[in-house]
Amino acid sequence: MTRVLHILDHSLPIHSGYTFRTRAILKAQQALGYEVRGVTGLRHTDDGPAAEEADGLLFHRTAGAANGPAGWREWREIALFTQAIDRVVNDWRPDLLHAHSPALCGQAAQRVARRYGIPLVYEIRAFWEDAAVGNGTGNEGSLKYRLTRKLESHVVREADAVVTICDGLRQDLVARGTPEEKITVMPNGVDLSLFGQPLERDAALARALGFEIDGQSCPVIGFIGSFYDYEGLDLLIAAMPALTARRPDARLLLVGGGPMDAALRRQADASPVANAIRFIGRVPHHEVDRYYALCDVMAYPRKRSRLTDLVTPLKPLEALAQGKLVAASDVGGHRELIENGKTGTLFAPDDATACAVALAGLLERRDLWDGYRRAGREQVETHHDWALNARRYQDVYQMLSPMTVQKGLNAAA
Repeated sequence: MTRVLHILDHSLPIHSGYTFRTRAILKAQQALGYEVRGVTGLRHTDDGPAAEEADGLLFHRTAGAANGPAGWREWREIALFTQAIDRVVNDWRPDLLHAHSPALCGQAAQRVARRYGIPLVYEIRAFWEDAAVGNGTGNEGSLKYRLTRKLESHVVREADAVVTICDGLRQDLVARGTPEEKITVMPNGVDLSLFGQPLERDAALARALGFEIDGQSCPVIGFIGSFYDYEGLDLLIAAMPALTARRPDARLLLVGGGPMDAALRRQADASPVANAIRFIGRVPHHEVDRYYALCDVMAYPRKRSRLTDLVTPLKPLEALAQGKLVAASDVGGHRELIENGKTGTLFAPDDATACAVALAGLLERRDLWDGYRRAGREQVETHHDWALNARRYQDVYQMLSPMTVQKGLNAAA
């Protein structure tokens, strides 16, 4: 039985888009007959044992702390991570290392792969330097940005195979000189065992939130996720006056939190339609479906940037799996997931008016809703079901299997 060790930034029991994709990959690989484990770096900040089981998956942790000025701190972090991976490899003897971005994971895994002669797959979910810009912790073109990009390119060059989550990332790597045949696209997916059975609408919860008028349900626009600036939630709030001018009963539900939370709440309080906007805050993962069930349309008004043009988000797929209507900004990452006029509605990015018009148009054409929902669900089942997509990893791993023998001989020589 093939053993695959996944090298990760962080993992369950932390809840994030990153950990949910990881869980889906590892569970699907287990179902295909692989033995899988994970090892996380210093950015897994939850307290826990050196080896921790979460949801039936085993994760090893990296001990220690990396301090000092930028650059030295990251280099020390890679060194400690390398030691942790080395210990697991020496004890468990995996057949293959599968590192997931950011590049720190790939660099640490590369050192161990070279030492033991084990094939290395490097999977990119987003470019770390662009994610830092999107999160407000970095600046495009800065020294740190350029050094991070250089490290990423180095890891890609040294890996035996590269996986990306979407075509935007693949095209960027090809433009950097990576051979096309080295790259496999593994689209973002949904575990339909978790998101495939929507809950019934909780009428008591809807009433408590003011989503009924004279006994009639209000149409609800929803966003469930992290509150980063690039998500464009300020534009969504700014769109509400124009939307309610056409649909006075429309309501906006915002579930989650993040760096923009306080600013968004201030903006909503100052809005002339503040009474139509509800903030819930963060909720336990097992309660998320209750809030999905209240929403008619899930809105994703991402702002245009390198990050949003290159990277496909996970949340719209979860919404389509839940049978929700989807309205999203017309950026590259959304265009890979949503077909305008068939599985959802796309509108001009960075434009609150365009957002309001798109949302109003969806709410006013209830006759189209069933068609959108069927097409969206079919899109997920056909192209984004992890139970099917994970089989693509088999092709990548099998391509590298002869390498396992040859590298082992070279390492022993």
